[in-house]
Amino acid sequence: MTSNAEMQPETSPLIACTIRREPDGFDLLIEDMEDALGEQWGDLGFSEALMFFNQPEAETLEFVSMAIDAEDEKNLALLGEVIAQARTHGIKVILIAEDVSPSALHQLLRQGADEFVPYPLPEGELAAAIERIQAPEPQPEYDDTPVKKRAKGDRHGAVLVTHGLAGGVGATTMAVNLAWELVNVTKKGETPPRVCVLDFDLQFGTVATYLDLPRREAVYELLSDTEVMDDDAFMQALLPFEDKMHVLTSPGEMLPLDFVSAEDITRIIDMARSHFDFVVVDMPKTLVNWTETVLSAAQVYFAVMELDMRSAQNCQRLKRALQAEELPVEKLRYALNRAPTGFDLNGKQRVKRLGESLGISIELQLPDGGKQISQAGDHGVPLAKTAGKNALRKEIAKLARSIYELGVEADQEAVG
Repeated sequence: MTSNAEMQPETSPLIACTIRREPDGFDLLIEDMEDALGEQWGDLGFSEALMFFNQPEAETLEFVSMAIDAEDEKNLALLGEVIAQARTHGIKVILIAEDVSPSALHQLLRQGADEFVPYPLPEGELAAAIERIQAPEPQPEYDDTPVKKRAKGDRHGAVLVTHGLAGGVGATTMAVNLAWELVNVTKKGETPPRVCVLDFDLQFGTVATYLDLPRREAVYELLSDTEVMDDDAFMQALLPFEDKMHVLTSPGEMLPLDFVSAEDITRIIDMARSHFDFVVVDMPKTLVNWTETVLSAAQVYFAVMELDMRSAQNCQRLKRALQAEELPVEKLRYALNRAPTGFDLNGKQRVKRLGESLGISIELQLPDGGKQISQAGDHGVPLAKTAGKNALRKEIAKLARSIYELGVEADQEAVG
């Protein structure tokens, strides 16, 4: 092993090491380490680090700076082992990452890395990260004053899901406007229900666009480590819309749909249900490994479609996929968007034949809202604020009223 660790005098014990694939990479990191630590650090390769952690010279190590790039993603198992061994020896880990995919970074952070700094290093960021991990943990002081516990969610909200069976069928429009109508469903003087929207389309989610909300880094941080999520972290990741409803937008960057696991989704939904009366979830069109989780948690799972061949075929394929896995396909409620009007008898017959051929009941038929739908989306406001008399808006308002009344009846029965 060739490293600066071997060249340190005995009077200058090592307190840190860099770990990198090539000895001549990440030059800016080396400069910042010299500025921050002088000569009290060494330089190792990944395999060398695993051996060095067991040497007596490593007993004084406080942290390592592990520098990785896209090529290192081929060896995630080795990187994870380095992090695990460091944690075993009480050594903290700073990840220095250049062009590393979000999923790989997420995996390494979960395996125990303490800090993440992007490369090229921002001015002073490495020194700040070192200061954070070297800061002593606050020691509890005796105080006989009763501790005020953080407020916990005390609700058990209903989960309403929208899932488009094809592109552009209006699932997100339905989700956004259903949530807004639920917020405004009560009469003046009555307490409105608390409502939130969860945009789980991690790649092409547009709830933020339809409500003119920014996409924040807090969403990525929340999704990256839901195991440490508490009530405060969850609520801080949400954005309020006109102080009436809350929204968890999709992340600012496109993430792979397996960036989150079924356990992550369960934690987020459970947390949302504990704080809100209604949780509206907008799903990606793709079936993912956590679709079953959302389906199981949902009180109503709206499968949104249109009167065309692509929707019919996708509906049939979705049914078969769920039945093959013995999943609760009976939770699906089929919503036909841009449905024919009452005067279109030919269209009504087509709807009937569609339901019969697929073996489904199309319980909800939503009229075509016309250009006002896209205009409202472009302006980032719900239909009720720009086109209150729109036929689609009226139908969604009726749906919200029926859902709310069913919820009230259920609560009364539970109390009784």
